[in-house]
This record gives sequence, structure tokens and C-alpha cells, in this order.
Amino acid sequence: MRAIVCTLFVSGLLWDSVRAENNISSLRVAAVAWEGELPCLKWDCECTFKRQRGCCCANHELQEAEDQIFMRMMDLSTRMYQLGESILEVIGGIRVAFTASLSPRAKCLGPVTRNSPIPYDVITLNQGSGYNPALGIFTAPRCGLYSFSFSVYSKVDMAGERMYYKVQLMRNGEVVASIWEDNREDSEDSSSQAVVLSLQQGGQVYVELLSGRQLCGNVAGLNTFSGSLIYPTLA
Repeated sequence: MRAIVCTLFVSGLLWDSVRAENNISSLRVAAVAWEGELPCLKWDCECTFKRQRGCCCANHELQEAEDQIFMRMMDLSTRMYQLGESILEVIGGIRVAFTASLSPRAKCLGPVTRNSPIPYDVITLNQGSGYNPALGIFTAPRCGLYSFSFSVYSKVDMAGERMYYKVQLMRNGEVVASIWEDNREDSEDSSSQAVVLSLQQGGQVYVELLSGRQLCGNVAGLNTFSGSLIYPTLA
């Protein structure tokens, strides 16, 4: 639009000099001979009369502006790509999830002389290698919000026998949730808990059996411990 306006404006100035001869040749001669001040300092007569395109007096400046805009767009595109890579690294660069259960290799787990992590030794899933089956402890590979769940099952041999257990979920040595039973009425019992926890990198979560308690009659897959990263955080 600026090119058209500029061309028309200058042509209007020159046309006064060639009213009698209504042709392009005369207009060109008048343009070359023009001694007055042009409204645009960089008017290119040769460009105007030979190429006819892109010949506004501000064409050079417009090209420079176009180049600058292009460079800025390229820089913005690069920055957006880098930001996307950073977001991917923070949010989706690592998957953390595990599921483990207690194998029925012994009739009973416990009683124990002190509170002890339950060694869930049948590993179904361990993405991120955060869960250690030898210790029964999950160690957070990065800061984030995590979900955890655990289920407890126990069975006694006969009616009237005491069912006596207490299992609790621990975060860095502190109780977060617990499940317990102490009665002589049930021959078997099961329950579960689920929590959402914020963990720093290196934070530990495990399920422990309390001192003097025991879990008996475990059936494969009923005593379980699971966890997963919901989303990472910076701290």
C-alpha cells in the first residue's frame, strides 16, 4: 500500500510537467529532469519505470524490516523449541511407577521384634527403579507429587483365633496412614489405603509391620504396595 501511495504521489507531482503529453515516455523524461524535492528521498526512477514492482521510495527500509522480523521469528521459534525441550525434560522426561506384592513363601510374616519394612518381593512394575525389593523401600528419584496405595490381607487358621496386625505407610520415618485389626471374630480380613504425598528427591516411602504383630495366610497378590509419580516439581 505504501508503494502505491508513494508512486501515485510522485507521479502526481511529475504529471503537472507533462500534461500536454499523456504517455509514459514523457513522464519518464520529466521524472529524470525533476529538480524539485521529492517526498521520498530514496525514490528510484529506473526501478519505477523498468521493473515496476517493489519500487516504493521506502522499499529498502521495508526489506530491512522484513529481514528483522524474519530473524526475530526464527529466534522466537528456536526459543519455543528450547522451552518445549525443557518442559519435556521436567514433566515427561522420566516415568516413575512401581507395583510389588508379598509372595506367599511363608505361613506368616512376623511377629517382629521391632517395626520393620515389609519386603514386597514380587515385582510387577518398577519404572524409574525407585523401588528396592530387598529393603521394601521406595526412594523418590526426583521431587514431585506421588500417589501411593497399599493393601493388607490376613487369615487365621480357625475361628476364635486372634487376628492381630497393624501396618502403616511411612514417609521419611513418619506415619502417613495405617491399617490395623485386633479381634477374635474374623477368620480373615483385608483392607487398603491410598494417599497422595509430596516428596523431595531422595525421600523414602515404605510400608511397615509393627512390632509384635503378624500377617498370616497370605494369598499371592493380596498384600501389595504401589506408587507412581503424578507430576514432578522443582522443589
